[in-house]
Amino acid sequence: MKILVGVKRVIDYNVKVRVKSDNTDVDLSNTKMAINPFCEIAVEEAIRLKEAGIATEVIAVSVGSSASQEQLRTAMALGADRAILVEAEGTVEPLNVAKAFAKIMTQEEAGLVILGKQSIDSDNNQVGQMLAALTKRPQGTFASNVTVDGDSVSVTREIDGGLRTVKLALPAIVTTDLRLNEPRFAKLPDIMKAKRKPLDNTSFADLGIEVKQHIQLDKVEAPAARQGGVKVGSVDELIQKLKDEAKVI
Repeated sequence: MKILVGVKRVIDYNVKVRVKSDNTDVDLSNTKMAINPFCEIAVEEAIRLKEAGIATEVIAVSVGSSASQEQLRTAMALGADRAILVEAEGTVEPLNVAKAFAKIMTQEEAGLVILGKQSIDSDNNQVGQMLAALTKRPQGTFASNVTVDGDSVSVTREIDGGLRTVKLALPAIVTTDLRLNEPRFAKLPDIMKAKRKPLDNTSFADLGIEVKQHIQLDKVEAPAARQGGVKVGSVDELIQKLKDEAKVI
């Protein structure tokens, strides 16, 4: 069974995000980039399934600029067998990403697609669900445990009330939550080996996809600076401040 795993290039989660002076977007100049944390978890899960003898090949897929090759090489250093980059400039909407994955899923005859539940930049949480709708395949989102058994996969999902386990017929789409696993670190020998693994470049045009824009970005603003707290001397004073100053009651 082949496993497709999504890899997105985002600002490293340890880096403070800067907004451009004209508020048109986030400033990415001289900024450390990394694999989206939820995508790291997806890569780790796919590799574990291969190590368990369940998967025969792990293919890392990214949609973005040519700079995304760096993150795909990292995924291959972690254990992915090869990679595919769908080159696209600028911001790519979730629906267009899902269409690209749907095409590649069909071309590669993948039995399982594992994606991070969301990216830490756009926070949309949409690609997995859209991919399932486009391919008419079952989906298991927010997975905290994944077990493949024959031609089906059981996914334990984290929901508001606790946990829910669903059994899906393969091929299927799974999106990962934080508690699914602890991603490994790439070792230096594996980083060197990853440079020799195949990385194929394609485009939306090559995949026969017409890219349409459905979302317009109006402006990006940094969050307001947090104000200092105050101490109150009594419950009555607290209620008064919540009512007259904060106006929340």
